[in-house]
Amino acid sequence: MNSKLAVAVAAFTLHLGATAHAAEVKIGITVPLTGFAAADGKSALEGAKLAVAHANAAGGINGQQIQLVTYDDQASPKEAAPAATKLIEKDKVIAGVGGSYSASARAAAPLFQAAKVPYVVAYSIHPDVTLAGNYVFRTATMGEVQGRAGAKLSSDLAKKRVVIITLKNDFGQALAAGYKDAAPKFGLEIIKEYEYSIQDRQFGALIAKVKSDNPELIYASGYYFTAGPLVNQLRAAGVTVPIIGQEGYDSEKFIEIAGAAAEGTLVTTSLDRDSASPVTAKFLKEFRAATGIGADMVAASTYTATSIVIEGLKQTGGKGGEALRKAIEIGGFNTPIGTITFNDLHEVKKDVQVQIVKDKAFRRHSVISDPVVLAPPTKAK
Repeated sequence: MNSKLAVAVAAFTLHLGATAHAAEVKIGITVPLTGFAAADGKSALEGAKLAVAHANAAGGINGQQIQLVTYDDQASPKEAAPAATKLIEKDKVIAGVGGSYSASARAAAPLFQAAKVPYVVAYSIHPDVTLAGNYVFRTATMGEVQGRAGAKLSSDLAKKRVVIITLKNDFGQALAAGYKDAAPKFGLEIIKEYEYSIQDRQFGALIAKVKSDNPELIYASGYYFTAGPLVNQLRAAGVTVPIIGQEGYDSEKFIEIAGAAAEGTLVTTSLDRDSASPVTAKFLKEFRAATGIGADMVAASTYTATSIVIEGLKQTGGKGGEALRKAIEIGGFNTPIGTITFNDLHEVKKDVQVQIVKDKAFRRHSVISDPVVLAPPTKAK
Protein backbone atom coordinates (compact mmCIF):
# COMPACT_ATOMS: atom_id res chain seq x y z
CA MET A 1 0.00 0.00 0.00
CA ASN A 2 1.52 3.37 -0.97
CA SER A 3 1.87 6.12 1.58
CA LYS A 4 -0.95 8.26 0.17
CA LEU A 5 -3.38 5.33 0.23
CA ALA A 6 -2.31 4.42 3.76
CA VAL A 7 -2.97 7.95 4.95
CA ALA A 8 -6.36 7.96 3.23
CA VAL A 9 -7.33 4.63 4.79
CA ALA A 10 -6.21 5.81 8.21
CA ALA A 11 -8.18 9.03 7.85
CA PHE A 12 -11.28 7.13 6.70
CA THR A 13 -10.93 4.72 9.66
CA LEU A 14 -10.67 7.62 12.07
CA HIS A 15 -13.74 9.18 10.47
CA LEU A 16 -15.70 5.95 10.87
CA GLY A 17 -14.65 5.74 14.53
CA ALA A 18 -15.69 9.31 15.17
CA THR A 19 -18.99 8.76 13.36
CA ALA A 20 -19.71 5.61 15.36
CA HIS A 21 -18.93 7.44 18.57
CA ALA A 22 -21.08 10.40 17.56
CA ALA A 23 -23.94 8.02 16.72
CA GLU A 24 -24.21 6.88 20.31
CA VAL A 25 -27.05 8.35 22.35
CA LYS A 26 -25.68 9.13 25.80
CA ILE A 27 -27.82 8.82 28.91
CA GLY A 28 -26.17 9.65 32.21
CA ILE A 29 -26.80 8.01 35.57
CA THR A 30 -25.45 8.56 39.06
CA VAL A 31 -25.60 5.67 41.52
CA PRO A 32 -23.92 4.92 44.88
CA LEU A 33 -21.47 2.18 43.91
CA THR A 34 -19.28 2.63 46.99
CA GLY A 35 -20.04 3.52 50.58
CA PHE A 36 -22.97 2.60 52.81
CA ALA A 37 -25.50 2.41 49.94
CA ALA A 38 -23.40 0.31 47.54
CA ALA A 39 -25.87 -2.59 47.39
CA ASP A 40 -28.65 -0.23 46.34
CA GLY A 41 -26.34 1.39 43.81
CA LYS A 42 -25.45 -1.94 42.24
CA SER A 43 -29.12 -2.87 42.04
CA ALA A 44 -30.03 0.49 40.49
CA LEU A 45 -27.26 0.20 37.90
CA GLU A 46 -28.31 -3.33 36.95
CA GLY A 47 -31.86 -2.06 36.43
CA ALA A 48 -30.68 0.77 34.20
CA LYS A 49 -28.34 -1.52 32.24
CA LEU A 50 -31.19 -3.95 31.59
CA ALA A 51 -33.36 -1.14 30.21
CA VAL A 52 -30.54 -0.03 27.90
CA ALA A 53 -29.84 -3.62 26.80
CA HIS A 54 -33.50 -4.12 25.91
CA ALA A 55 -33.57 -0.89 23.90
CA ASN A 56 -30.29 -1.56 22.09
CA ALA A 57 -31.38 -5.09 21.16
CA ALA A 58 -34.47 -3.54 19.58
CA GLY A 59 -32.41 -1.09 17.48
CA GLY A 60 -31.68 1.68 19.98
CA ILE A 61 -32.86 5.15 19.03
CA ASN A 62 -33.31 5.38 15.25
CA GLY A 63 -30.61 2.76 14.83
CA GLN A 64 -28.22 4.54 17.20
CA GLN A 65 -27.03 2.55 20.19
CA ILE A 66 -27.53 3.93 23.69
CA GLN A 67 -24.51 4.43 25.91
CA LEU A 68 -25.09 4.55 29.67
CA VAL A 69 -22.55 6.92 31.21
CA THR A 70 -22.16 6.10 34.89
CA TYR A 71 -20.70 7.92 37.90
CA ASP A 72 -20.50 6.82 41.52
CA ASP A 73 -22.05 9.48 43.78
CA GLN A 74 -21.62 7.52 47.04
CA ALA A 75 -25.16 8.68 47.99
CA SER A 76 -23.53 12.00 48.88
CA PRO A 77 -24.52 15.45 47.59
CA LYS A 78 -20.82 16.37 47.63
CA GLU A 79 -20.19 13.69 45.01
CA ALA A 80 -23.53 13.96 43.20
CA ALA A 81 -23.16 17.62 42.17
CA PRO A 82 -19.77 17.27 40.43
CA ALA A 83 -20.91 13.99 38.85
CA ALA A 84 -23.97 15.72 37.40
CA THR A 85 -21.77 18.55 36.11
CA LYS A 86 -19.49 16.04 34.36
CA LEU A 87 -22.43 14.29 32.76
CA ILE A 88 -23.81 17.58 31.45
CA GLU A 89 -20.64 19.44 30.44
CA LYS A 90 -18.05 16.74 29.70
CA ASP A 91 -20.11 13.79 28.53
CA LYS A 92 -22.87 15.86 26.88
CA VAL A 93 -25.60 13.43 27.92
CA ILE A 94 -29.00 13.93 26.37
CA ALA A 95 -30.78 13.03 29.63
CA GLY A 96 -30.01 12.01 33.18
CA VAL A 97 -31.33 9.29 35.47
CA GLY A 98 -31.17 9.69 39.24
CA GLY A 99 -30.34 6.25 40.62
CA SER A 100 -29.47 7.41 44.12
CA TYR A 101 -30.87 8.71 47.40
CA SER A 102 -32.75 11.95 48.06
CA ALA A 103 -29.77 14.03 49.17
CA SER A 104 -27.94 13.23 45.93
CA ALA A 105 -31.01 13.90 43.78
CA ARG A 106 -31.59 17.25 45.49
CA ALA A 107 -28.00 18.27 44.67
CA ALA A 108 -28.13 17.11 41.04
CA ALA A 109 -31.62 18.21 40.05
CA PRO A 110 -30.96 21.99 39.88
CA LEU A 111 -27.91 21.38 37.66
CA PHE A 112 -29.88 19.35 35.13
CA GLN A 113 -32.64 21.94 35.29
CA ALA A 114 -30.26 24.83 34.61
CA ALA A 115 -28.80 22.97 31.63
CA LYS A 116 -32.29 22.03 30.34
CA VAL A 117 -31.36 18.36 30.31
CA PRO A 118 -34.31 16.16 31.35
CA TYR A 119 -33.63 14.33 34.61
CA VAL A 120 -35.78 11.38 35.73
CA VAL A 121 -35.35 10.39 39.36
CA ALA A 122 -35.96 6.73 40.16
CA TYR A 123 -36.47 6.31 43.88
CA SER A 124 -35.55 9.42 45.87
CA ILE A 125 -38.62 10.65 47.72
CA HIS A 126 -37.87 14.11 49.15
CA PRO A 127 -40.47 16.71 48.05
CA ASP A 128 -37.85 19.27 47.01
CA VAL A 129 -36.50 17.14 44.14
CA THR A 130 -39.16 18.01 41.56
CA LEU A 131 -39.35 21.60 42.79
CA ALA A 132 -36.04 22.15 40.99
CA GLY A 133 -38.05 22.79 37.83
CA ASN A 134 -39.87 21.46 34.81
CA TYR A 135 -37.01 19.32 33.48
CA VAL A 136 -37.11 17.10 36.58
CA PHE A 137 -39.40 14.06 36.94
CA ARG A 138 -39.92 11.46 39.66
CA THR A 139 -41.14 7.88 39.14
CA ALA A 140 -41.31 7.04 42.87
CA THR A 141 -44.20 7.83 45.16
CA MET A 142 -42.91 10.81 47.13
CA GLY A 143 -42.18 10.49 50.84
CA GLU A 144 -45.21 12.25 52.29
CA VAL A 145 -47.54 10.18 50.12
CA GLN A 146 -45.83 6.95 51.18
CA GLY A 147 -46.17 8.08 54.79
CA ARG A 148 -49.90 8.63 54.34
CA ALA A 149 -50.17 5.19 52.76
CA GLY A 150 -48.48 3.77 55.87
CA ALA A 151 -51.14 5.43 58.05
CA LYS A 152 -53.88 3.97 55.85
CA LEU A 153 -52.31 0.52 56.19
CA SER A 154 -52.15 0.93 59.98
CA SER A 155 -55.87 1.66 59.99
CA ASP A 156 -56.58 -1.27 57.68
CA LEU A 157 -54.82 -3.50 60.21
CA ALA A 158 -57.21 -2.15 62.90
CA LYS A 159 -54.34 -0.77 64.97
CA LYS A 160 -54.57 2.56 66.78
CA ARG A 161 -51.69 3.09 69.21
CA VAL A 162 -48.52 3.69 67.21
CA VAL A 163 -44.85 4.34 67.91
CA ILE A 164 -42.90 5.97 65.06
CA ILE A 165 -39.18 5.23 64.70
CA THR A 166 -37.67 7.72 62.26
CA LEU A 167 -34.36 7.64 60.44
CA LYS A 168 -32.99 11.15 60.89
CA ASN A 169 -32.42 12.13 57.26
CA ASP A 170 -34.41 13.38 54.23
CA PHE A 171 -35.88 9.94 53.60
CA GLY A 172 -37.08 9.18 57.12
CA GLN A 173 -38.33 12.65 57.92
CA ALA A 174 -40.40 12.89 54.72
CA LEU A 175 -42.07 9.56 55.51
CA ALA A 176 -42.75 10.53 59.12
CA ALA A 177 -44.24 13.87 58.04
CA GLY A 178 -46.74 12.12 55.79
CA TYR A 179 -47.65 9.52 58.41
CA LYS A 180 -48.20 12.14 61.11
CA ASP A 181 -50.26 14.29 58.76
CA ALA A 182 -52.63 11.41 57.97
CA ALA A 183 -52.73 9.80 61.41
CA PRO A 184 -55.62 11.90 62.84
CA LYS A 185 -57.75 11.18 59.77
CA PHE A 186 -57.50 7.47 60.53
CA GLY A 187 -57.94 7.80 64.28
CA LEU A 188 -54.35 6.81 65.02
CA GLU A 189 -52.73 7.79 68.31
CA ILE A 190 -49.01 8.43 67.98
CA ILE A 191 -47.70 7.59 71.44
CA LYS A 192 -44.07 8.55 70.80
CA GLU A 193 -41.65 9.24 67.99
CA TYR A 194 -38.00 8.25 68.30
CA GLU A 195 -35.18 9.22 65.93
CA TYR A 196 -31.96 7.45 65.12
CA SER A 197 -28.88 8.11 62.98
CA ILE A 198 -27.96 6.37 59.75
CA GLN A 199 -24.80 5.13 61.48
CA ASP A 200 -26.72 3.38 64.26
CA ARG A 201 -26.82 -0.41 64.35
CA GLN A 202 -27.42 -1.04 68.07
CA PHE A 203 -30.88 -0.07 69.29
CA GLY A 204 -31.09 -1.45 72.82
CA ALA A 205 -31.94 1.81 74.61
CA LEU A 206 -34.50 2.81 71.98
CA ILE A 207 -36.14 -0.61 72.04
CA ALA A 208 -36.44 -0.54 75.83
CA LYS A 209 -38.44 2.68 75.52
CA VAL A 210 -40.63 1.24 72.77
CA LYS A 211 -41.41 -1.81 74.91
CA SER A 212 -42.47 0.39 77.79
CA ASP A 213 -44.74 2.37 75.44
CA ASN A 214 -46.62 -0.85 74.64
CA PRO A 215 -47.77 0.17 71.12
CA GLU A 216 -50.08 -1.84 68.89
CA LEU A 217 -47.96 -1.10 65.83
CA ILE A 218 -44.55 0.33 64.91
CA TYR A 219 -43.99 2.53 61.87
CA ALA A 220 -40.22 2.48 61.35
CA SER A 221 -38.34 4.12 58.50
CA GLY A 222 -34.94 2.91 57.40
CA TYR A 223 -32.80 1.39 54.69
CA TYR A 224 -32.11 -2.35 54.57
CA PHE A 225 -28.82 -1.88 56.46
CA THR A 226 -30.48 -0.03 59.36
CA ALA A 227 -33.90 -1.71 59.22
CA GLY A 228 -32.39 -5.20 59.29
CA PRO A 229 -30.67 -4.76 62.68
CA LEU A 230 -33.60 -2.73 64.05
CA VAL A 231 -36.24 -5.36 63.24
CA ASN A 232 -33.97 -8.18 64.38
CA GLN A 233 -33.38 -6.52 67.75
CA LEU A 234 -37.04 -5.57 68.22
CA ARG A 235 -38.09 -9.20 67.77
CA ALA A 236 -35.24 -10.48 69.94
CA ALA A 237 -36.46 -8.18 72.71
CA GLY A 238 -39.92 -9.72 72.54
CA VAL A 239 -41.69 -6.96 70.59
CA THR A 240 -44.27 -8.86 68.54
CA VAL A 241 -46.56 -6.11 67.18
CA PRO A 242 -46.72 -5.44 63.41
CA ILE A 243 -43.86 -3.41 61.94
CA ILE A 244 -44.49 -1.29 58.85
CA GLY A 245 -41.46 -0.30 56.79
CA GLN A 246 -41.13 1.36 53.41
CA GLU A 247 -39.19 1.15 50.16
CA GLY A 248 -35.86 1.25 52.00
CA TYR A 249 -36.64 -2.23 53.35
CA ASP A 250 -37.36 -3.54 49.86
CA SER A 251 -34.18 -5.53 49.34
CA GLU A 252 -33.17 -9.14 49.73
CA LYS A 253 -30.40 -7.72 51.92
CA PHE A 254 -33.01 -6.72 54.52
CA ILE A 255 -34.24 -10.30 54.77
CA GLU A 256 -30.65 -11.54 54.94
CA ILE A 257 -29.67 -9.13 57.74
CA ALA A 258 -32.86 -9.42 59.81
CA GLY A 259 -32.96 -13.20 59.44
CA ALA A 260 -35.98 -15.00 60.81
CA ALA A 261 -37.11 -11.74 62.45
CA ALA A 262 -37.95 -10.37 58.98
CA GLU A 263 -40.94 -12.71 58.70
CA GLY A 264 -44.21 -10.81 58.80
CA THR A 265 -42.67 -7.38 58.23
CA LEU A 266 -44.90 -5.18 56.08
CA VAL A 267 -43.39 -2.88 53.46
CA THR A 268 -45.07 -0.10 51.46
CA THR A 269 -43.30 -0.08 48.10
CA SER A 270 -43.55 0.18 44.31
CA LEU A 271 -42.85 -3.40 43.24
CA ASP A 272 -45.37 -6.24 43.50
CA ARG A 273 -43.63 -9.61 43.06
CA ASP A 274 -47.02 -11.28 42.54
CA SER A 275 -48.29 -8.81 39.95
CA ALA A 276 -50.39 -10.13 37.07
CA SER A 277 -48.93 -7.42 34.81
CA PRO A 278 -46.98 -9.00 31.91
CA VAL A 279 -44.55 -6.07 32.01
CA THR A 280 -43.74 -6.69 35.68
CA ALA A 281 -43.51 -10.46 35.27
CA LYS A 282 -41.17 -10.08 32.27
CA PHE A 283 -38.96 -7.64 34.15
CA LEU A 284 -38.70 -9.90 37.21
CA LYS A 285 -37.81 -12.91 35.06
CA GLU A 286 -35.25 -11.10 32.90
CA PHE A 287 -33.62 -9.30 35.83
CA ARG A 288 -33.03 -12.62 37.58
CA ALA A 289 -31.70 -14.15 34.36
CA ALA A 290 -29.31 -11.23 33.87
CA THR A 291 -28.06 -10.93 37.45
CA GLY A 292 -28.77 -14.21 39.23
CA ILE A 293 -30.70 -12.45 42.00
CA GLY A 294 -34.25 -11.25 42.53
CA ALA A 295 -35.14 -7.68 41.62
CA ASP A 296 -35.94 -5.15 44.31
CA MET A 297 -37.76 -1.83 44.25
CA VAL A 298 -34.54 0.05 43.49
CA ALA A 299 -33.84 -2.04 40.39
CA ALA A 300 -37.43 -1.83 39.17
CA SER A 301 -37.65 1.91 39.72
CA THR A 302 -34.33 2.63 38.00
CA TYR A 303 -35.26 0.35 35.10
CA THR A 304 -38.49 2.35 34.89
CA ALA A 305 -36.80 5.76 34.98
CA THR A 306 -34.30 4.72 32.29
CA SER A 307 -37.03 3.19 30.13
CA ILE A 308 -39.08 6.40 30.33
CA VAL A 309 -36.11 8.41 29.07
CA ILE A 310 -35.61 5.91 26.23
CA GLU A 311 -39.28 5.90 25.27
CA GLY A 312 -39.28 9.70 25.28
CA LEU A 313 -36.26 9.70 22.96
CA LYS A 314 -38.01 7.32 20.59
CA GLN A 315 -40.93 9.69 20.45
CA THR A 316 -38.68 12.68 19.66
CA GLY A 317 -36.54 10.84 17.14
CA GLY A 318 -33.53 11.22 19.42
CA LYS A 319 -33.94 14.90 20.21
CA GLY A 320 -33.27 16.07 23.76
CA GLY A 321 -33.96 19.35 25.49
CA GLU A 322 -37.45 20.77 25.36
CA ALA A 323 -38.70 18.16 22.88
CA LEU A 324 -37.74 15.33 25.23
CA ARG A 325 -39.13 17.14 28.24
CA LYS A 326 -42.49 17.50 26.54
CA ALA A 327 -42.53 13.88 25.39
CA ILE A 328 -41.94 12.63 28.93
CA GLU A 329 -44.39 15.15 30.36
CA ILE A 330 -47.35 14.04 28.26
CA GLY A 331 -46.51 10.36 27.95
CA GLY A 332 -48.14 7.41 29.66
CA PHE A 333 -45.68 4.61 30.40
CA ASN A 334 -46.49 0.97 31.21
CA THR A 335 -43.70 -0.07 33.56
CA PRO A 336 -42.78 -2.78 36.10
CA ILE A 337 -43.96 -0.46 38.89
CA GLY A 338 -47.27 0.43 37.27
CA THR A 339 -48.62 2.88 34.72
CA ILE A 340 -46.71 6.13 35.02
CA THR A 341 -48.17 9.52 34.16
CA PHE A 342 -46.91 12.82 35.52
CA ASN A 343 -48.89 15.70 37.00
CA ASP A 344 -47.97 19.38 36.66
CA LEU A 345 -45.20 18.99 39.27
CA HIS A 346 -43.95 15.86 37.50
CA GLU A 347 -45.02 13.67 40.41
CA VAL A 348 -46.77 10.33 39.86
CA LYS A 349 -50.11 9.16 41.08
CA LYS A 350 -50.21 5.39 41.35
CA ASP A 351 -51.15 2.62 43.74
CA VAL A 352 -48.86 1.73 46.64
CA GLN A 353 -48.00 -1.94 46.90
CA VAL A 354 -47.85 -3.60 50.30
CA GLN A 355 -45.47 -6.55 50.47
CA ILE A 356 -45.03 -8.91 53.39
CA VAL A 357 -41.99 -11.03 54.13
CA LYS A 358 -43.13 -14.62 53.96
CA ASP A 359 -40.87 -17.67 53.79
CA LYS A 360 -37.79 -15.49 53.25
CA ALA A 361 -39.28 -13.64 50.30
CA PHE A 362 -41.44 -10.59 49.53
CA ARG A 363 -45.03 -11.52 48.70
CA ARG A 364 -48.16 -9.50 48.07
CA HIS A 365 -50.07 -8.46 51.18
CA SER A 366 -52.42 -5.83 49.75
CA VAL A 367 -52.65 -2.77 47.51
CA ILE A 368 -53.48 0.76 48.65
CA SER A 369 -55.50 2.56 45.99
CA ASP A 370 -57.16 5.40 47.91
CA PRO A 371 -57.09 8.40 45.51
CA VAL A 372 -57.22 10.97 48.31
CA VAL A 373 -54.49 9.39 50.43
CA LEU A 374 -52.22 8.87 47.42
CA ALA A 375 -52.73 12.27 45.77
CA PRO A 376 -49.35 13.97 45.20
CA PRO A 377 -49.00 17.74 45.48
CA THR A 378 -49.68 19.89 42.45
CA LYS A 379 -48.70 23.44 41.52
CA ALA A 380 -52.04 24.62 42.83
CA LYS A 381 -51.57 22.78 46.14
